[in-house]
Amino acid sequence: QVQLVESGGGLVQPGGSLRLSCAASGRGFTFNTMGWYRQTPGKQRELVAAITSGGNTNYADSVKGRFTISRDNAKNTMYLQMNSLKPEDTAVYYCNADAWGGPLFGTHDYWGQGTQVTVSS
Repeated sequence: QVQLVESGGGLVQPGGSLRLSCAASGRGFTFNTMGWYRQTPGKQRELVAAITSGGNTNYADSVKGRFTISRDNAKNTMYLQMNSLKPEDTAVYYCNADAWGGPLFGTHDYWGQGTQVTVSS
């Protein structure tokens, strides 16, 4: 089956930077669009950024110019470079991936366990 493992979260001061990683694994699976979402208590999970297997990217307006999403297809790993962090970026960040498991299994949506990012002085 598919596993998504996030790392890189933590506590950072406003204006600081963090880099999140998401390592995807799953024998026989191909990872298509991958993305980062975030969620705070009492709010819906929201898209932060997404990237296709071909490298096309999409960002939430709130992070444009500050965050950069990238991926290494050879390693099945996705990254989120977060710069100029603000307190309102504080959230649990989740990795998401559409994974194709062949013509019989098809495409399914998978989530990581989440990593906490806290921006505070």
